[in-house]
Amino acid sequence: MSNEEQKLPDEKAGRFFFRASAADFKKIPGSPIAYWVSEKFLGCFMDNPAIGDQIALKAGMSTGDNTIFQRTWPEVAASTISFSTSDNNETVLNGITWYPCHSGGEYRKWYGNHDVIVNWYKNGDEIRVFGIDKGRQKSAVRNDSFYFKQGITWSKISSGRFAARWRPSGFLFDDTGRCGFSSDSVLTMLALGIFCSSLSNMFLEVLCPTLSFTSGELAKIPFLKINTVPTDSVVKTITYLISTAKSDWDAYETSWDFTSLPILQPEYHQRTLKATYDNLHTHWQEMTQEMQCLEEENNRIFIDAYGLNDELTPEVPLNEITLTCNPHYRYSNSKNAEELEALLLADTMKEFLSYAVGCMFGRYSLDAPGLILANQGDTIEEYLRQIPDPTFPPDSDNVIPILDGDWFTDDITERFRKFLRVTFGDEHYEENLKFIEVALGKEIRKYFLKDFYNDHLRRYKKRPIYWLFSSPKGSFNALIYMHRYRPDTASVVLNGYLREFRTKLLSRKSQLESVSISASASPGEKTKALKEIESLRKMIEELESYEREVLYPLATQQLEIDLDDGVKVNYQKFGPALKKIPGLEAKEE
Repeated sequence: MSNEEQKLPDEKAGRFFFRASAADFKKIPGSPIAYWVSEKFLGCFMDNPAIGDQIALKAGMSTGDNTIFQRTWPEVAASTISFSTSDNNETVLNGITWYPCHSGGEYRKWYGNHDVIVNWYKNGDEIRVFGIDKGRQKSAVRNDSFYFKQGITWSKISSGRFAARWRPSGFLFDDTGRCGFSSDSVLTMLALGIFCSSLSNMFLEVLCPTLSFTSGELAKIPFLKINTVPTDSVVKTITYLISTAKSDWDAYETSWDFTSLPILQPEYHQRTLKATYDNLHTHWQEMTQEMQCLEEENNRIFIDAYGLNDELTPEVPLNEITLTCNPHYRYSNSKNAEELEALLLADTMKEFLSYAVGCMFGRYSLDAPGLILANQGDTIEEYLRQIPDPTFPPDSDNVIPILDGDWFTDDITERFRKFLRVTFGDEHYEENLKFIEVALGKEIRKYFLKDFYNDHLRRYKKRPIYWLFSSPKGSFNALIYMHRYRPDTASVVLNGYLREFRTKLLSRKSQLESVSISASASPGEKTKALKEIESLRKMIEELESYEREVLYPLATQQLEIDLDDGVKVNYQKFGPALKKIPGLEAKEE
């Protein structure tokens, strides 16, 4: 029964309608009403086993309250996370609180969305009984025998296309990060290949029209008999796709497997920053194109095997190559090529600045890969034990001012300029600085003052690891690293920076007052001096009020924080001393 045979004219309405047999709907598991499907499409369900008969597709836990039991991984101390646990029994003995947890996430194929950790201390003792003491259990622990096993994961809820990802061992999973498992690694890879192909979306348009991809609905997708595809070739292709997607994911500091910034890696390094970026950009384009070719080959193999050559083509548009380095995926597909390239360049420079700030605080080092200081209360002494002779030394007191002017030698702008000289040398320093500023569309100092913190909030999904002490109108700003926070940190900000800054402003104001009454000063000089005096007066009043009403009372409290509580709890302890994060106070975001 083809679509042509179903399509009959309605002469009165001047339109066409479809006539289909109810018996045909029963050929699709669950009997959904899908008038447009062809005989070949129906035959896929009749001639092949269901994927759920080959792969165990499972829903995970519901914690009952994710704000209590889940965190983004950078929030807590790195030493309190286990990335290599193999089963639940280990969690009873190892004393570790946090474990990676698949929890859905954005549209991304093959690998990634490794953001969330969950409190599974001693086999999830707290989650298992959550709510019982108040008469109603709020949590549900499902399929825990599959926890920590490798397999496939996908996001239960999507606003668009379906995608699945390789799931390494060591993860738990919740209800929004559904997972599939098989003891046969070849079956697992074939299932991932089908899930990441254009075929899966065709099947799911019928099986899951609401875009809620439950385990039960995915289980109905037809799974090919294993001898109908070139298994070795398919597995090799899928393995490479996973590896490429992992390399892309780990190239950004929000991955726990991040080692160093690609633009600083030797294989891309050139004499100037622009030439280095061009070299890296070429690599990204080649990686994206190769990924596209391999995904199309994956499509071609499965389309042929299912006999759906007349229904589908293997082509994959660039915006569906889900690499962060691919601007067609990363940004709106409505933008033209020039706009996409400008966005990618700007974001790459922002990532360079972000990494530089990480090196300023000692979270990273130019001399060693990965995290250096990432545990609660880490000190400069701990850094120097790991990196005795650093190429770019971190800030000693964990306070970096962000001010409109050269008021401190350890100001963030001055520190970045030194970082740029260390990483790309003195010879082309001015050219490199100009390249960054053109990419950002503004001077470095203006970027740090106006945009850096908002970009940091976006990068870390409103769970910042750097916290910004900021006066009400932003005349004073100082950044700290939460993992190096100590109870006296607010006092350091107050005594070492705010008060000293105010003293410098008063001194400048006094100099200008002398100019304003000087007989030798011109009328223009006096007018300019009086204008700046008024500006300084307002700034000084702002700082005095911020000290009196906010920072001094806070400093006397000597607040303790516990990284296990997460940013949402700890950040709010500091009230108006820190820059407000919209939505952080909300119970659910």
